[in-house]
Amino acid sequence: MPRRSALARRTRKEWAVRGALALFAAVLGYVSVIHTAAAVAARRNAELAHRLAPGNGAIAARLALSLAGAEATTADRQRADVLARRALLRDATAVPAVVTLGVNAEIRGERAKARRLFAYSQALSRRDLQTQFWAIEDAVGRDDVAEVLRHYDIALRTSVAGSGILFPLLATAASDPAVRSGLIKILAARPNWSESFIGYVAGNGPDPRSTAALFLGLRHVGVAVPKTTLAPLVNALVAGGFMDDAWRYYASATPGVDRSSSRDPEFGFGMDTPSLFDWVPINDGTVTTSIQRGDESGVFDFAAPASVGGVLLQQLQLLPPGTYRIAGSSSGIEQEESARPYWVLSCRQDGRELGRVPLPNSAEANGRFTGIFTVPPGCPVQTLALVARPSDAVAGLSGQINRVQLTPVRGAR
Repeated sequence: MPRRSALARRTRKEWAVRGALALFAAVLGYVSVIHTAAAVAARRNAELAHRLAPGNGAIAARLALSLAGAEATTADRQRADVLARRALLRDATAVPAVVTLGVNAEIRGERAKARRLFAYSQALSRRDLQTQFWAIEDAVGRDDVAEVLRHYDIALRTSVAGSGILFPLLATAASDPAVRSGLIKILAARPNWSESFIGYVAGNGPDPRSTAALFLGLRHVGVAVPKTTLAPLVNALVAGGFMDDAWRYYASATPGVDRSSSRDPEFGFGMDTPSLFDWVPINDGTVTTSIQRGDESGVFDFAAPASVGGVLLQQLQLLPPGTYRIAGSSSGIEQEESARPYWVLSCRQDGRELGRVPLPNSAEANGRFTGIFTVPPGCPVQTLALVARPSDAVAGLSGQINRVQLTPVRGAR
């Protein structure tokens, strides 16, 4: 009864006001639904979105930009300009509309106007990738390396999508010393894209020499280059025939190494992926090899089935002409003399052998071995390898190398 009385007491004016409010709420709901639908459609069909919400400046701006692509006709660009101007009247911060007008001005050869428009777009938002792309192209045209790199940095800091386009371009541009110098300064500030770029260049850099120069420069300014980049880059330099560059980069990342000696005598470097200048175990499906590491050193373990031979372990050398001694120790080797493994040094260029040093059984002289190699002129790059000879023993061949090093014989000619 009280509720019915209250309803009865309401005047016609009150009912009219309530009806107007209800209608207003319904209109707001409709507009909200339409704008939501338009926003969703804008991502897929800008034309449909504009028909749904012709008064929406942001959607009009998106449609304008879609009409200003590389294949746009003159009529498309004229319509795009009209839409962009209307969009800016509704929303002066609509970046796609500014970009549209800038792109079309550039196409018409109105460079100064395009520069003003893109400067305005830059002031509105640093996150628009197309604005940064234009700024990069403009700076390239003016030969302004610092400005080019500044906009690369902005684009890569603000857009995850930008790396897929810009990383290959930046990696190629880094072959230019001026670009590389500026790039090192930017990377020294450790922007959020630096680690990803370093990883990209290590695996995809078009020129291993410029990549090595970049990484050396980064180390010089205190930027850590991941160890995982060492082997791919060194091996790429070797494959390209850039031996001096390969050694220079390897030595910069591996303190204490000597070009006139073999490296890692006690297998303690701990390289999960070794470079050619490191000890490289050979696993070809017929022999089993591994470097087993302890806290500070390790051993090289090997096994080969009966009647199977081949290279077990190798390391690239850059020994100057001269006489060298190999020395080390083994364990677990017990074979007939004709089946014992041996060390061989050979020229990389033509494969000719410079000598062999057979290993004694490990029970002799506590497994110690020694021998001499002579490197002649005309053989600048060598390979030191441990080779298994086929064994008639039922168990095949097995053993360990505990230590090995090749060093120059001082005073020898």
